[in-house]
Amino acid sequence: MGDRVYFATDSVSLSADSKQTLDRQVAFLRRYPTIALRIEGHADERGTREYNLALGDRRAQSVREYLTAQGVSSSRLSTTTYGKERPEAIGSNEAAWSKNRRAVSVIAQ
Repeated sequence: MGDRVYFATDSVSLSADSKQTLDRQVAFLRRYPTIALRIEGHADERGTREYNLALGDRRAQSVREYLTAQGVSSSRLSTTTYGKERPEAIGSNEAAWSKNRRAVSVIAQ
């Protein structure tokens, strides 16, 4: 199904690939109506801590808004931001940065 979507630098816009991943999440959530998701927003290492926390939050909100627009109840979705604090890839290059600019959907306990 895919649990993460990636973003361009300084962007909260969802790409076509990201929307396909989120559409699979919508289908999953329709099949399992008692499951809730926590959407975690992330950023790459560039920028200040405050800027990246805000950017991560906007990315998580972008995913949440897309899912609710597809009919998922907002009560099943929560968001959090980690900014640059939890990188997926270590490195100071585009290959690492592109993996760290993401939103991850986690089944909430």
